[in-house]
Amino acid sequence: MPEPSHPADAARIEAFVEHLRHERHSSEHTWRSYAADLRHLADHLAGPASGTNCDAAALDMADLEDLRGWLAAMAASGLARGTLTRRLSAARGYFGWARRQGLREDDPSLRLSAPAPKPALPAVLQPGQMERLFQTARHRVEDTVDDPRQHALALRDAALFELLYATGIRVSEASGLDVDDLDAERRVVRVLGKGDRERTVPLGVPAAHALQVWLRLGRPVLARAHEGSAHTDGARGPTQAAMFLGARGGRMGVRQMRERVDRALAGLGDTSARGPHALRHTAATHLLDGGADLRSVQEVLGHSSLRTTQVYTHVSIDRLREGYRQAHPRA
Repeated sequence: MPEPSHPADAARIEAFVEHLRHERHSSEHTWRSYAADLRHLADHLAGPASGTNCDAAALDMADLEDLRGWLAAMAASGLARGTLTRRLSAARGYFGWARRQGLREDDPSLRLSAPAPKPALPAVLQPGQMERLFQTARHRVEDTVDDPRQHALALRDAALFELLYATGIRVSEASGLDVDDLDAERRVVRVLGKGDRERTVPLGVPAAHALQVWLRLGRPVLARAHEGSAHTDGARGPTQAAMFLGARGGRMGVRQMRERVDRALAGLGDTSARGPHALRHTAATHLLDGGADLRSVQEVLGHSSLRTTQVYTHVSIDRLREGYRQAHPRA
């Protein structure tokens, strides 16, 4: 989305984004989303139907009725409730910050409300589907033995799939991992999550083994492509430290990881689940199905609020209800 038409609005949004990045330590996804939401608000307020004085910054002139009109217009357009809620959060964050900075005397968002989003039940894979995913990855490793570069890529993908399912970490966290973040002896990995919060996540024997094989046999092959350089393939950080490398030898980026997981899941042929987040959903659901308590799953996933983790209990309950309906003679 282009910058707001009024330079003052663009300046306000840029200053707020700097606050999110450097003081709140928000993730790049969060501050980019909030910036886009505030540009949308500024454009709405400055529109011909708003009645806002075009010689003033729209965000400086906004009042409660303006914000309600903005939400009403988005709701009428059929925007999802989750998006409405996020945009409301962006507006609340901005106007609260603007008042504290002395840019406004009031906060018009205090009395603003939007419908709470209904938690979406994430797509999850069955244990048998996960086993087929890993089996396919192992077959690719075996089939590429005679091609060192393709063999290295196959080892990398197998390790990546095992890690994402074993730990439930976010794809951005996987991309940011360094070699030293793995403690193979204790079978744990150190993860830097949202808000620069660090946590230690356990992983099982298959994932630990796949990572060690990749680091020993696969990673050196790809590292030689740009040995000693700081080249990256779409992610921040020096190549020398990166856990996962792209085909050109740089740190493997988020987009590359999504593409590899998407292709592997599509290859199963019997699931609509796509992307690394599906493996995160699946890991959380299988942990709960196996008897893990909600607090432990919250810690593994790195959720700051238990409410975020609770969506997985709905998934498990729905699966339990479906199994009951199919199995019980008087269901």
